[in-house]
Amino acid sequence: MPAPARPTVRRALVLPLLGLLGAALLNAQALDSNYYPRKAGTRWTYSSGETQIMGAAVTHRGVPVVPVSHQYGSTTYTQDLLEFRADGSVWLRGVNVGGRLSWYAQPLNVYPPGPLSPGMTWKGSNGAVRTVSTVTGVTPLKTAGGTFNALTIQTETTAAGKISVQKTYFVPTLGVVRYETADGTRIDLLR
Repeated sequence: MPAPARPTVRRALVLPLLGLLGAALLNAQALDSNYYPRKAGTRWTYSSGETQIMGAAVTHRGVPVVPVSHQYGSTTYTQDLLEFRADGSVWLRGVNVGGRLSWYAQPLNVYPPGPLSPGMTWKGSNGAVRTVSTVTGVTPLKTAGGTFNALTIQTETTAAGKISVQKTYFVPTLGVVRYETADGTRIDLLR
């Protein structure tokens, strides 16, 4: 099997919006600080061969952030720096690619305060990249990682004058169990 293609910088900007990413904070109903997972050492392995790993909180430029490494094998290609705010929202503060940190003066809003529900919409913009995300419903899914009722989030990203649309399937307290890239590629959680 050929080695996976190295992710591009543009993909590094989009994955945090899909991934977790991803990752984040408070459940307004139960005040659960893991509504968006953020515990150091949490790992997600996907069918693309990518593993995302949450690191321990650090401070960059006076802002506490949680690094999320994107790895193929033992090689880290990118690292997202996520800020978990007291209101429960999650913000992308910067991306580290090949040891070069791109810090956003205007961070991107990855997730609003939880809990998420169908019909919710939020926007993010840092000048170069703009996003609009909407929870479009709940989808029953079966992946190698389990069976879920996942919130479906559609994100439209505008960067360098081009628009792409991705879907993320998010399970509170667990994270992203599936995402579909703009080209239609489906990537599932394995474990």
